[in-house]
Amino acid sequence: METLEAIKTRRSIRKFKPQPASRQMVKELLEAAMFAPSAGNEQPWQFIVVDERKILDEVPRICPTAAMCRQAPVAVLVCGDASLERYQGFWVLDCSAAVQNLLLAAHAMGLGAVWAGVYPLKDRVEGFRRLFSLPEGITPFALVPLGYPDQKPGLQERYREERVHYNGW
Repeated sequence: METLEAIKTRRSIRKFKPQPASRQMVKELLEAAMFAPSAGNEQPWQFIVVDERKILDEVPRICPTAAMCRQAPVAVLVCGDASLERYQGFWVLDCSAAVQNLLLAAHAMGLGAVWAGVYPLKDRVEGFRRLFSLPEGITPFALVPLGYPDQKPGLQERYREERVHYNGW
């Protein structure tokens, strides 16, 4: 799949088939995530792979926008690691880039995924800290449920000329 095609055809997938993604596929997705750019190339991220049904079923109590975890065979919790951050506050941007790489890689591999926001919502951050016994300095940022898609959202035009400004407002 060409890069521009992947960017333009990727959609948030919220319905999954029961077929699991292999551990090798998950490893490849995480490798793609880790190729994301980061401030000072510090790569201040950690990843928790969740494939136990009991835990996946618990997630929507913490993050209601992740109700699809009840169907998803796997989810990845992307976390910021303060101990790996050279430029304070940039971990949010770095982890965002990692999530986007993960989403695009999943799409290119025939998987579907969705970005469920965690940070900066305090109740979600604390809920995931408790659920996964996260150590101090590790902040849950985003949850990405993924699997084989059981839906096919349509394509739409997103380019908005009125939102483009050259050399000033």
